[in-house]
Amino acid sequence: MEDNSYVVKMNGNGVNENSSLNGVNGKGLNENGIQHKTVKGSVYKSKQKSRRQRWNIRPSEMSINTLNPIRAIVDGMRLTPNPEKPMIALSIGDPTVFGNLPTDEKVIQALKDAIDSHKYNGYAPSVGYQKSRDVVANFYSCPEAPLEAEDVVLTSGCSQAIDLAITVLCNPGDNILIPCPGFSLYKTLAVSLGIQVKLYNLLGLCLYLQPEKSWEIDLQHMESLIDDRTTCLIINNPSNPCGSVYSKEHLKNVLSVASKNCIPILADEIYGDMVFPGCKYQSMASLSSDVPILACGGLAKRWLVPGWRMGWILIHDRNQIFGKEIRQGLVKLSQRILGACTVVQGAIESILNNTPQEFYYRTLSFLKSNSEICFSELSTVPGLTPVLPAGAMYLMVGIEMKHFPEFQNDVQFTEHLVTEQSVFCLPATAFEYPNYFRIVVTVPEEMMVEACARIREFCQRHYRPCSQDSNELDQ
Repeated sequence: MEDNSYVVKMNGNGVNENSSLNGVNGKGLNENGIQHKTVKGSVYKSKQKSRRQRWNIRPSEMSINTLNPIRAIVDGMRLTPNPEKPMIALSIGDPTVFGNLPTDEKVIQALKDAIDSHKYNGYAPSVGYQKSRDVVANFYSCPEAPLEAEDVVLTSGCSQAIDLAITVLCNPGDNILIPCPGFSLYKTLAVSLGIQVKLYNLLGLCLYLQPEKSWEIDLQHMESLIDDRTTCLIINNPSNPCGSVYSKEHLKNVLSVASKNCIPILADEIYGDMVFPGCKYQSMASLSSDVPILACGGLAKRWLVPGWRMGWILIHDRNQIFGKEIRQGLVKLSQRILGACTVVQGAIESILNNTPQEFYYRTLSFLKSNSEICFSELSTVPGLTPVLPAGAMYLMVGIEMKHFPEFQNDVQFTEHLVTEQSVFCLPATAFEYPNYFRIVVTVPEEMMVEACARIREFCQRHYRPCSQDSNELDQ
């Protein structure tokens, strides 16, 4: 429609010199029934609109499509702890909950110094201060995967880093490949954006006696899922919820699949370097010769400060495949919320460069010890099959549901475990992997021992041998 406007000359008193301009009557209607609105001396032609008769405010499609599987499952569970036993929550992936794993004093002092300097109270560039980006680049740069400040985007935690990475690579209708079992946030973010999620299998139970091999990717299955709308492959190493750490050889095989099919990788490495003594961590980018990688990480887990909300994306652009467009896209997306906490940015140089090695070693030794206690205790519990982790903060336990006929699935199993024993483990249905549950191994040692004893008591009470098992015992 033609956009016409009518200029009305005002006299010195701000009154129209002509009360009926171009056929507009005193009610603002011309002879054709078209309403004209006068604004600062101009008359604008517009159609008359019917007034809304009632309020009708609806949530957006994005909000409707946003679902956190963990919250959906946990909120639907009937969790009534046994009042005679104190609650032991082995479900929360926050290492600070019980107070037994404080961050290092140098990390705290770095933040205090940044606050006292009064230099970091204002807005920073949306991708982070140049100096802070340079510090992160230097910390993670290696000859096989060199980094500069321009390759770093600082974010509000690793979760925002993953959000930006998915959003910059994918459009509605595209699909991404994510691990099963895997961190539920990938699906939460993708589905809310209209992106299809395809689950590739991890191999767990059959290899549980070999921690260096457990939960490896079923490469054949993963490759079978790729089509012309696949825009991103997510690799989580070390893994949440599995606690697995992939070997150099296995990561090379993953890169071979990505290279063959020209699929970029989003490497979720928030648990990078959180591997138990005796194991070795290898970043995905350090092994890639041609596959472009967006590596997501942060301070949350290795430095035990998840509430500080400092994350980053490391752009490893092999052969300039990402080019300027992906980098510019990340900058634009980062401008939506103006990025990471400025005070923590001010502290990050000291945090990365001055945290003593003893702090890392002490943390990992504790996590390994707790994992071994849990694995050892639950390995002899009838009906349970724990999978020994090699890193991160988690241990997965298989439930032989045929021996627990009172319960239909892992959700009911863990629900009744809370009711009877006041021990809460997260059912692995939350990770698209039924008949398992996840244990967080960050709790104090005495609490871990007590929790395992209660789980044993619960299983002994509800375990039922199958008829075949009974016949074998009788022979």
